[in-house]
Amino acid sequence: MEQPVTVGRASRPLGAESEAPDAMEALADLVGESLTARVTLDEQGRVTGWNPGAERLLGYSAGQMTGRRAADLLAEPIPVRGGLPTLAGLPRWNGDVALRHHDGRKLTVRVLAHHRAPGTGDPAWLLVSALTRRQPRPALDESLVSWSFAQSPCCAMAIYDTRLRLRRANEEMEQAMALTEEEMLGLRVSEIVDNEAGELAERAMALVLRTGEPQYQENYLRTPGESREHAWSVFESALRDAEGTIRGICLAAHDMTEQYWARKRLQLIAEAGRRIGSTLDVTRTAQELTDVTVPALADFVSVDLLTALDDTPEPHAHALDADGPLLLRRVALRSVTPGAPEAVVAPGQVDSYPEGSAPYESLRAGRATLYEVTDPAITAWLAHDSARAERIRAFGIHSVMTVPLVARGTTLGVVLFLRHRNPDTFRHDDLVLAGELAARAAVSIDNARRYTRERATAVTLQRSLLPQRLPRQAAVEVASRYLPAGGHAGVGGDWFDVIPLSGARVALVVGDVVGHGLHASATMGRLRTAVRTLADIDLPCDELLTHLDDLVARLSGEEEGAEGAGSSGDVGATCLYAVYDPVSRRCCFAGAGHPAPAVVSPDGRVDLVGLPAAPPLGVGSLPYEATEVVLPEGSLLALYTNGLIENRDRDRDLDAGVHRLLEALALPQALGFARTGGTPMAPSLDALCDTVLADLLPQRPADDVALLVARTRAFDESQVATWAVPDDPSAVAQTRKDVVAQLERWGLSDAAFVTELVVSELVTNAIRHAQPPIQLRLIHENTLICEVSDGGNTAPHLRRARTYDEGGRGLLLVAQLTERWGTRQGAWGKTIWAEQTLSHQ
Repeated sequence: MEQPVTVGRASRPLGAESEAPDAMEALADLVGESLTARVTLDEQGRVTGWNPGAERLLGYSAGQMTGRRAADLLAEPIPVRGGLPTLAGLPRWNGDVALRHHDGRKLTVRVLAHHRAPGTGDPAWLLVSALTRRQPRPALDESLVSWSFAQSPCCAMAIYDTRLRLRRANEEMEQAMALTEEEMLGLRVSEIVDNEAGELAERAMALVLRTGEPQYQENYLRTPGESREHAWSVFESALRDAEGTIRGICLAAHDMTEQYWARKRLQLIAEAGRRIGSTLDVTRTAQELTDVTVPALADFVSVDLLTALDDTPEPHAHALDADGPLLLRRVALRSVTPGAPEAVVAPGQVDSYPEGSAPYESLRAGRATLYEVTDPAITAWLAHDSARAERIRAFGIHSVMTVPLVARGTTLGVVLFLRHRNPDTFRHDDLVLAGELAARAAVSIDNARRYTRERATAVTLQRSLLPQRLPRQAAVEVASRYLPAGGHAGVGGDWFDVIPLSGARVALVVGDVVGHGLHASATMGRLRTAVRTLADIDLPCDELLTHLDDLVARLSGEEEGAEGAGSSGDVGATCLYAVYDPVSRRCCFAGAGHPAPAVVSPDGRVDLVGLPAAPPLGVGSLPYEATEVVLPEGSLLALYTNGLIENRDRDRDLDAGVHRLLEALALPQALGFARTGGTPMAPSLDALCDTVLADLLPQRPADDVALLVARTRAFDESQVATWAVPDDPSAVAQTRKDVVAQLERWGLSDAAFVTELVVSELVTNAIRHAQPPIQLRLIHENTLICEVSDGGNTAPHLRRARTYDEGGRGLLLVAQLTERWGTRQGAWGKTIWAEQTLSHQ
């Protein structure tokens, strides 16, 4: 049987429908329309088209065949191989068909049939058969094969014998090797290409000879005379004779350089998307840009930001000055050379770039620019910058790109790319890639700048709302630490406070507002103020948290009502409130969803205070409960927020975090056991705070941390004097005498006059207006405190007495003679107190 020649209708190129008719006629003359028998059929198998080639083949004219069933021409049924579907289900069919000629003889014809999709407007079937295959092959065919090998424009090809010696090479191979076929004739591939790629190709050809299986590699070569490396897709396959014996090896190499570099660019962009902007830190983000691009794109990269943005809260879209040099601060750089000796400006330094310099012009034009160092723009700049000129000569820098950093319409700075070790000069594709990478980095840098600015504002607000220094207390020695979050979360609403109370007592407070940012800081300030106000009226621990819970619920309601105005959501907080009395050594605790405090006894035992379970503030559930414990003198109290024990770098198990905290508090320096030369050292609470933070926290905590540590003190019995006062006005005189005698024992005779007046007024008021029992207590520490307690619940009020009033001046006199005074409610009555500053203390 004769070999088939497939002839099909070529797909029409874009715009072919608009070609001139004479062009279509010229194409028909060129291809010889009558050299192929072409027949079209409809879905019912009726002839719809019959060309002159079909008439030459079968002897029927178009008029005779149009509308007839094509099956009428069959001399034998079409052979259908077993298992094949019907012809109607095939997209294409080819095979030999026995047809009946017009004169009655049988013809065996090789047919290729195309089944077209319905709805295209074309006939359902196109049947073609070449007539030229019936003629002897001309000698031209062998010449075409030889010419196609030698002149193939898309593939570098070479033929090697079984000794792996080159016998033929086409023109593409000659250009790729920069050698002629005659110059390569008889050489091995490893001798033509003197590098690893040549050795790999030769080993692959040897494997083809042994196994007969084709081999494939990807090689990267620099063609002699060209500066850029080429990527080659190389195939080695066996050449066999008619008996199947391998007679040689064909090496075909496809130049895929453009695809290779395009893939490398996409990989670099993907890598940049993964690595750039991993943090909200400007310097770190800029450094990530340099890390990604060196050495993948450049040998040296620097990132410089406008100094005009240093102290600008919100930069203008055009941050460039109209006149004068451009001031840029270097924030990051990287080089293929250790130590980056190419750099003229170190990180953190500011440099001036005059008008006409590459960075200046790139920023002013707002577009990336590409230079060679021989360009006039570069030489003119370097003529006035000897330092840079010297570095360029010393390192052989030959190619430069400057790319502006622009985000959200704001110019931030410029990125400088240099090449000196890589011999390839930057190309336009490199400039486009650099622009894409710089655009990604600019958005991340702008995000980092905005975050840093907002975070600095929140930190400033929060620190202004926290205690600037802790007041000295007779009841406790205190130390504290506050660390803002170092991650993406932003500044939170953690706070702590130390509040002096009456009777030498002290309140210790820690709290944590839900959320982060300015809103959390502002809410924290409101709650801290509320706690101080409620503490000032000496509310018990549990009542104070109940009132604070009501306040948070109201704040949350206000936020819900303001959601349309940009509210950030509900308000929630946790809080721990403790009051310590150095006279009784009792400490009252009340918590609202907050971690329990830790207590370290003087003997080294570390425990958590068992607090009743309680919800956070703002939930509005049952009243809070208080727990009271007696603390030995020298006990340590540790109050903290959950950022200290919830370490996301280690685990999220709060129990594990609490365990680590208890271990840190039990260290010898926490207990005051450290020694120097055998002498016990005074324990340092500041050192303890630092130790706890170092043991429990990573370098950049993910949440705010507040830590308040207090060591309790206890007043000696000699510092407190207490009298039961009879409910009789005559007892006032005796009480004054007892007070004066006690002051003399304490060496406070100078305070006797004022104290007598205060005691006389407070005791007299209690006898006249209150209920028994009545008790007087004096507390002497840094100040002198006078307290009168009674069984009544009515608190006195300070009022201005009129000229002829007989009373009403007592409390006014007390207020003027003492530093401060007040009243507090107790479980069985009230206490009125007044505190004097001792002049000699």
